[in-house]
Amino acid sequence: MQKPQKFIVRMSLFVVAVVAIGVALKDMLMTAFLANVALNGAIAAVLLIGIGFAYRRVFDLNPEIEWIKAFKRHEVGARSTNPRLMAPAAALLSEQEEGGMRLSTLSMRSVLDGIVSRLEESREISRYFTGRLSFMGLLGTFWGLLGTIGAIGSTIEGLTVDGSDAALMFDELKAGLEAPLAGMGTAFSSSLFGLAGSLILGFLDLQASQAQTRFYNAVEDWLASVTTLSRGEADGMSSPSSYMTALMEQTADGIDRLQRTLKQGEGERYQLQETMTSIAEALAG
Repeated sequence: MQKPQKFIVRMSLFVVAVVAIGVALKDMLMTAFLANVALNGAIAAVLLIGIGFAYRRVFDLNPEIEWIKAFKRHEVGARSTNPRLMAPAAALLSEQEEGGMRLSTLSMRSVLDGIVSRLEESREISRYFTGRLSFMGLLGTFWGLLGTIGAIGSTIEGLTVDGSDAALMFDELKAGLEAPLAGMGTAFSSSLFGLAGSLILGFLDLQASQAQTRFYNAVEDWLASVTTLSRGEADGMSSPSSYMTALMEQTADGIDRLQRTLKQGEGERYQLQETMTSIAEALAG
């Protein structure tokens, strides 16, 4: 089970490429940003929060992987920590050892379902940020169009053709078109920043989802290697009673623990016998 470093590298390279494109087009982007500073600033803030959350989704996998590795190495510190994604597994496996770990298919499925629910929660939040950027861009588009339509109506009503100076009328027309052009700038700039931000978050969300999927598959493979099938499941038959199945599995677990205890006692007895033999040899000497 490896850490998701390559996904972080991909995300970082993509962000660097986006920043480089933004620097190359800074004059045009600054003009578009100033068309509506409040709305475009809100879109930029949501974009930054979404980028940070996408990175957090990937970085949160590192403590879970470290916990699994520590558990496999039988480290005592692994049992005192409380992982977030692996919380169902931690509660179930805290009293077991890697060498003698034994899970039923029902327990394995409950652990995997708990992990999936936590992963889906983070994915839903990331998708919300992506959809919100598109929504804010669309909102700015309609906001700008409404302002444009109202300004055009006011400009047309303000025009008077009474044979006066044509240059004066043209100046009034130019002054009246400033408000519609400002509305069009709001509409197009918000759509530009909203769709571009949604595209950026979409790629980062894809990489974060791939990292989480790989982590889930690795956990599933690990739990599958320590899962035992009951006799009815192995034969492809359903047990006549769920209570009897649970009782049989509990009995099997008890026998397994008893075997481990007997094996440990046998080792201690053998060690005591060697100690007594060495003492007898010393006394004989």
